Amino acid sequence: MRVTLKIWRQGERSKKGKFVGYPVEANPDMSMLECLDVLNEELTGKGEEPVAFEHDCREGICGSCGFMINGIAHGPLPATTVCQLTMRHFKDGQELVLEPWRAKAFPVIKDLVVDRRSFDRIIASGGYVSVSTGSAPDGNAILVPKETADRAMDAAACIGCGACVAACPNASAALFTGAKIAHLGILPQGKPELDLRAIRMVTQMNEEGFGGCTNIGECTGVCPKEIALEVIAAMNRDYLRGSWRERDNVVTTIRPFTEWSTGSKLKIDPHASS
Repeated sequence: MRVTLKIWRQGERSKKGKFVGYPVEANPDMSMLECLDVLNEELTGKGEEPVAFEHDCREGICGSCGFMINGIAHGPLPATTVCQLTMRHFKDGQELVLEPWRAKAFPVIKDLVVDRRSFDRIIASGGYVSVSTGSAPDGNAILVPKETADRAMDAAACIGCGACVAACPNASAALFTGAKIAHLGILPQGKPELDLRAIRMVTQMNEEGFGGCTNIGECTGVCPKEIALEVIAAMNRDYLRGSWRERDNVVTTIRPFTEWSTGSKLKIDPHASS
């Protein structure tokens, strides 16, 4: 089959980008990323700059890959990442428009690659459980009902790809943040720090410049792991309750990086709050 890939090309964050069309001979059994591999081999052979895109496991687990395909995050197939999406789901001769996630908190690094370190800083602000180091505790030391374990596992399935942000008209990270708060807070081990965790992670999310959630639901519609919208409601509940209980505690944030420059030191915004 033959398709035309209309790809967003942008050399770096400070430069203007544009769409460039490339005809590609693709096998229907190829994944979208393999199709880009074929294109990059052709471009490299011609001495042209290959298309930059993120990938790692190529099994829908790591969350590295991700971009818009014809305006849909990860493409038209539900509960699927772009590395799992095969070309058989498109028609021969079809034009596919590929562009990076569009959000203030996800600045473009190059082509289809965006800077998602804002997610990392949200996790670093409170997405953990403080425990003493040493050997792992016995699996039956803390009994957890199966229903509770299942709910926690459903939230923990989030791979942090960023599709929820890209699909949201407000570029909100509420689904991601809610999932990361919920999968810890549901379990007994995460309850002692639940209040401060919710406050810190929501505060950091707002600091990063993500938009507010208005319950449109586009996020869960494109989520490759089908994270339920209820984690956002749980996050709002935990945040409001924690804000009252921990009202005397000062919550700090991690300063967002403002630039990405390969081979040079990262520059930090001196005006960011901390």
